[in-house]
Amino acid sequence: MKKKKITNTTELTNAMTAVRLSSHEKICAERMKNLIKSMDELKKDVKEMKADMNRWKGAGGIIILLGGFIGSVFYFFLK
Repeated sequence: MKKKKITNTTELTNAMTAVRLSSHEKICAERMKNLIKSMDELKKDVKEMKADMNRWKGAGGIIILLGGFIGSVFYFFLK
């Protein structure tokens, strides 16, 4: 089958625009896929960081409690 020859400048412009748009859409689709992947990784990292912070909050409370107890004992015996 022979391709239809484009004789009109409007047809030529429309054909070139369609090619440019299709390549632009491919590029944008790839960018969006990368952005979504990056956002999913960031959400995972944030969840891990929140879990670590909650774990250290409990450890910090225990350390402060023990420090207060040891300080009270030293204050009681050294007074």
